[in-house]
Amino acid sequence: MSADTADVTQSTDKKTQEDDKKVDWIAEIRGLALMLLAVFAFHSFIAKPFYIPSESMLPNLLVGDRLVVSKYPYGWNWSSISFHLAPRGDWRVAGSTPEYGDIVIPVHPERDEDYIKRVVGRPGDRIAVLNGQIILNGEPVPQEAEPPLDLPIDANSDCMGFYDPSFLITDEAGNRVCRVPVYRETLPNGANYLIIDHVNGGLDNFAEMTIPEGHVFVMGDNRDHSSDSRELNSSRGLLGPVPLENIGGRAEFITFSLDGTTTLNPISWFTSLREGRAWTTLRPAIDAEASAE
Repeated sequence: MSADTADVTQSTDKKTQEDDKKVDWIAEIRGLALMLLAVFAFHSFIAKPFYIPSESMLPNLLVGDRLVVSKYPYGWNWSSISFHLAPRGDWRVAGSTPEYGDIVIPVHPERDEDYIKRVVGRPGDRIAVLNGQIILNGEPVPQEAEPPLDLPIDANSDCMGFYDPSFLITDEAGNRVCRVPVYRETLPNGANYLIIDHVNGGLDNFAEMTIPEGHVFVMGDNRDHSSDSRELNSSRGLLGPVPLENIGGRAEFITFSLDGTTTLNPISWFTSLREGRAWTTLRPAIDAEASAE
């Protein structure tokens, strides 16, 4: 082989190698777009993560809990779409009504802000609150006192929100905890869960109203520290019963929980994980005997 032929062969090989190294940016962008679209679709139609930022659902949900919210139990609507990209409307696809005791994600009627509350009244129910006790269709919803519950004290939960220094105690193991009085509330279908109602708050009395069709009445489990359907006159609450098309999903279970002592770097989370929170179901217990009455 002549020197000229060798030079041509080497030049061709070098050009081929350079072509192989070139990035097909159109293909890369297309692949990335398809991946993002798949994630968006999963978040909108199947399930999405959710973070608990407030104490309105104590004692069942702590600040720092991370949840999985399923999107399909009540069908799909504008509020199902992640990041609230869809315009508001009253349409629903394969819609159904939440059950008593379900923890749902209602969107505020005036702003694109997700809340997390429990369904305590369904369409057509008459609901009132008297001295902190729900009166549903003329019947008081049972509330049974249970032993006080110890909540952790950490960077995310300091117990100060109760405005009662007597809740701050040292337990038998020498740990500082927030010991709160709790009641077990049982709804007509037997769904039961713990609530906190420790003072005579401004929302402990609510005049009877009939829940319109296509709406549910929701409340936080931390009754004296929750802005919910009882808040009719302040936009900090939900301004009454929630339209079903404003419910973006149902809380299913806790994936993990952080105490607030670490940074946004996920590697640091291992030192701030709360024990015993992961995989806790958020579906209420059902008392079959109560539901049969």
